[in-house]
Amino acid sequence: MSKSLRLSEKWFQRGLWVVALVFASFLIGLGGAVVDDLPQVERQFSVEDFIDKAAVAPLRAELTQAEQAGRKAERDQEQAELKLQTANQANANARETFANWLATRHATKQPDQDAELIARTKSLDALKTSVDKAQQQVDAQQQIALNARQAQQELHQKIGVYEEAAREKLYAEYRRVELRVFLYRLALTLPLLVVAGWLFVKKRKSTYWPFVWGFIFFALFAFFVELVPYLPSYGGYVRYIVGIVVTALIGRYAILALNRYLARQRLAEAQPNQVRREELSYDTAFARLAKNVCPGCERPVDLKDPKIDFCCHCGIGLFDHCRACGTRKSAFSRYCHACGSSAKPSEDSSGPAAPAQVVVQ
Repeated sequence: MSKSLRLSEKWFQRGLWVVALVFASFLIGLGGAVVDDLPQVERQFSVEDFIDKAAVAPLRAELTQAEQAGRKAERDQEQAELKLQTANQANANARETFANWLATRHATKQPDQDAELIARTKSLDALKTSVDKAQQQVDAQQQIALNARQAQQELHQKIGVYEEAAREKLYAEYRRVELRVFLYRLALTLPLLVVAGWLFVKKRKSTYWPFVWGFIFFALFAFFVELVPYLPSYGGYVRYIVGIVVTALIGRYAILALNRYLARQRLAEAQPNQVRREELSYDTAFARLAKNVCPGCERPVDLKDPKIDFCCHCGIGLFDHCRACGTRKSAFSRYCHACGSSAKPSEDSSGPAAPAQVVVQ
């Protein structure tokens, strides 16, 4: 169609399409903001909303006590290990000193040092006893810490059973919330899609067509981008079933539309040539000719062949001759491209006009 438009008209058409796209972008932005806020109408749930608090509360209290006991046992164990380390170090130092002294006594063999030997031996025994006590304290604290950890693990397992049941309830509630939010989106976008369909059928060629197309783009975006991705799956059953139903509806509409189109074409092709020509708009005829198809039946025609003046499929006249200069021209042209003469409305274009007689003087 663009080949039959005036230059200014082409730029106006392009500008109006820009208006349609800009209008659609603002509508999409507004619709996206509204759709994004829809989940806020639903309450946000957590596991705590579904857990059995009466059964879990005592277990959590015991868990808190066990954790406190475990932390205290760890602190006491650290202190006991430090005392053990100190006792071991003192015992090691005393034994090293005793070994040196004992070596000296064997060298001198002084009997008067037997009392000191006994005292030093008793001191080492006392240090060994303190080391043993420190080790016992460490072992006792390790046992307390182990008992606390095992108690915590057992309590965690008991609480985990209730939390798992609560998570299942939470998941089920999420599915219900997801379905409700989807229904909110559907209630918002489906009327927009219905309105867009009505505008496409009735108003797409009206004076305000840029706003009509802008709204159509917005409705399609809202439906296929803001709604379809949030369609609940339920294991894929819902999406596949919805896809089958939508495809069947669209296919049925396409089949019926094709049958109606073919019926209109057969009816139109049965009309006289002049009637069919008058029903075709100027822009539509030239748009189809630009695609090398017949304006009447839309079947391919070799328009470059100078011998073809009629469509071999429906019989409509494609070319005739100017009554003023006899030049072969398109039968749908309003003026002759050779001499500029107007094609008379009363002209019978059921066939090509005979070339005008040229008088030679």
